[in-house]
Amino acid sequence: MRAEARPAFYALERGGWRDYVTLLHVPYTAWHLSYAVIGCALAPTLHTERLLATVAAFFLALGIAAHALDELHGRPLGTAIPGRVLAVLAVVSLAGAVAIGVVAALAWTPWLLALIAVGAFLVPAYNLELFGRRFHSDLWFGLAWGAFPLLTGYVVTAERVDPEALLGGVAALFLSLAQRQLSTQVRTVRRRVERVEGTIEYRDGSTGRISAATLLRAPELALRALTFATIAFAAALVATHL
Repeated sequence: MRAEARPAFYALERGGWRDYVTLLHVPYTAWHLSYAVIGCALAPTLHTERLLATVAAFFLALGIAAHALDELHGRPLGTAIPGRVLAVLAVVSLAGAVAIGVVAALAWTPWLLALIAVGAFLVPAYNLELFGRRFHSDLWFGLAWGAFPLLTGYVVTAERVDPEALLGGVAALFLSLAQRQLSTQVRTVRRRVERVEGTIEYRDGSTGRISAATLLRAPELALRALTFATIAFAAALVATHL
């Protein structure tokens, strides 16, 4: 049985504007933006303008630039977006994120300048698999797209790093590692597997067929659940400041 044609459960039918929506990886982008929101909301005082600036910067850097570079490097989503357009999207979006960060650093805390440099490095290093893929690993995924947004959100808001921020970063790291393990199997089945055949033999003598859907069902349900859970948790933390 052939694996499903779509490269991701959230991917739309290929072509036109739908390719640009698919490029955003909407559930995963919302998930990782939630880490930035959680970081802001963990701070003793929540400043709305700082929260919005943080979300905007990470949407540009992660939601657009990182995903545009990822698609430019190997076409994992199989979109028809021209390479030149992807490159422009990546450069302009990352520059926009850096600009927001610099303004925030000048307005609130110069510590952000170091975080801006780290983020501007990680986006191309991870998604273009530079330096011999040294920064393209499960650990770096968890650090770059989990711990880093949360810690940055906290620093933007509190202008320091406290124990609760570090603990939150550890939580985001391990949640991202769980996401990585689940999504790796999903990507393999959807993008690389041609056919799945086999049976499961149960102890009571009954059998069941193994198919691509069998391999996708549990991890994709878990990914959906974790996405909504992380978004809801971020919203709950923000609500404590209202």
